[in-house]
Amino acid sequence: MFEHLKIPERVLLGPGPSNAHPNTLLSQALPLIGHMDNDFIKIMDKTSEMLKIVYGTKNRLTMPISGTGSAGMETVCVNLIEPGDKVLLCVNGVFGERWANAATRAGAEVTIVRAPWGEAIDASDVEKILKKDNFKFAGIVHAETSTGVKQPLTEIGKIAHEHGALFVTDSVTAIGGMPIEADKIGIDASFSGTQKNLSAPPGLAPITFGNKAVEAFMNRKIGVRSWYLDLNMITKYWEGKSRAYHHTAPISSIYAIYTALKLVIDEGLENVFIRHKKMGEALQKGLEIMGLTLFVKNCNHRLPNLTTVYIPNGIKDLDVRMRLLNEYNIEIGGGLGEYSGNLWRIGLMGNNCRANNVYLMLSSLEAILSQLGHKCRRGAAVEAARSIINN
Repeated sequence: MFEHLKIPERVLLGPGPSNAHPNTLLSQALPLIGHMDNDFIKIMDKTSEMLKIVYGTKNRLTMPISGTGSAGMETVCVNLIEPGDKVLLCVNGVFGERWANAATRAGAEVTIVRAPWGEAIDASDVEKILKKDNFKFAGIVHAETSTGVKQPLTEIGKIAHEHGALFVTDSVTAIGGMPIEADKIGIDASFSGTQKNLSAPPGLAPITFGNKAVEAFMNRKIGVRSWYLDLNMITKYWEGKSRAYHHTAPISSIYAIYTALKLVIDEGLENVFIRHKKMGEALQKGLEIMGLTLFVKNCNHRLPNLTTVYIPNGIKDLDVRMRLLNEYNIEIGGGLGEYSGNLWRIGLMGNNCRANNVYLMLSSLEAILSQLGHKCRRGAAVEAARSIINN
């Protein structure tokens, strides 16, 4: 009556998910053991230790939350925010807006600092607001997936601390693709996801909480409103010699993130970051040679792993994206919000961040655009990308 699953093989070069590494997929087929089994607890401990390396932290509370990156965002909100707390959130894209929505639902009085889409947040704008009141935390999206903006963090983190606020970041599109350096920068709490640069399936939200953030949720006046995401209880399962049952852990997903983190660490963090930077630059140069305009004007604020580019005049968004999907098995993302139909979002994340995918993306897009009347010199984009990659 029902057929077996038949899944097409896609090259996922959009904003996420990216293709999982074969090893992470294979690890999910390993035998299940109990979530309180001592052998599983050892895997949990090693997963936490590897997460600390990737986050660049020694934070004791560093672990994956059961749920996608959005569950990580909710974890930050429901544990740090008590009703009436003042929270400053920086918004220059969809995911900043989403965070502000979640914080409001958690009972915060949210003040927003904005920057135009495609631009980074100005630290001086953050300072002006923080001077006016006492804020529980200042939050910012490190890598804004809707716009391709890489946000410099050091100055804003310093300003937040100078004014008594915790500094919290969304690292969903950053983790495993660019340095986070949580301890060096002074990030008090951060959340992320597995399905992008870590090359694991979606389903877990790695978080890290420093001492000040831990103190904040442990000294709440009222209990955490979410039972499932209450870190007071979850940490009793993830820490200590005696573990307390909270919920059944997604065992196979823990196997996958363990394997994914090991792949990153085995390659070497610095090598991983260099690879993402070089491939991103090659793709962006190729797109420009093709006659396309990058959305983020300041090259220092462009994400290496997620490139946003304007759709040429006279070219319809879906015509190109559907041809890429149907003829080349390539998936890329479209623009969001007011830029829907005006932008493409192209990801080079994790195991997908390879030279062959840069060449595949550029040659396929060039072929389609040429057929639709966009003028470009055939082969020039790949040639430009290759000169960067081989340098």
